[in-house]
Amino acid sequence: MAIDYSLYLLTDRSLIGSKDFLSSVRGALAGGVTLLQIREKAVSTRDFYSAGLQLKRLAAEFGVPLIVNDRLDLALALDADGLHIGQDDLPLDAAQRIIGKDKILGYSVSTVEEAVYGERMGADYLGAGPVFPSGSKIDAVPPIGLRGLKAIRQSVKIPVVGIGGIGPANLAEVKKCGVDGIAVISGILCREDTECAAKELLELWRG
Repeated sequence: MAIDYSLYLLTDRSLIGSKDFLSSVRGALAGGVTLLQIREKAVSTRDFYSAGLQLKRLAAEFGVPLIVNDRLDLALALDADGLHIGQDDLPLDAAQRIIGKDKILGYSVSTVEEAVYGERMGADYLGAGPVFPSGSKIDAVPPIGLRGLKAIRQSVKIPVVGIGGIGPANLAEVKKCGVDGIAVISGILCREDTECAAKELLELWRG
């Protein structure tokens, strides 16, 4: 499966405010999001599964793969396109053994050592960051900065996506690090017009 990592949206309904969740995601997909991850930290398993089914149908409309964050059980139950795990989740080799090689397996890293390990253990791509301080608090680790992101990119051959505090003002600098794409949460979901926000980021990325 050829994956376009250019604009990777992670969901977080707590950032959407009064906007409709599915409409906001639909707008982002219409605006050009190329990869979608359901990342819901504060909902029950049943609600996560229900939202996952809705997002899977929505992503399929746009031909975009759906990745499940952390929850291997739900990735399997939803027959999602892949799973993304972090440093405190199930070990990579165990996760890959369970989901199989035909699924996408992503891994969160913040150091060169973690990146090299992730590649060696079978990750298909790496989410590297946080690059900059992030309002969505996706990680407790300090920002790795552009230098850290570039070092990670140069240490592995698999795709690397920068994440954390990335927006129109700093996107060009992130791209110069040689990464394969950017992952965004608040940069799209906090905007009133998610389609316009996604379109702007994608145009800047591909420009």
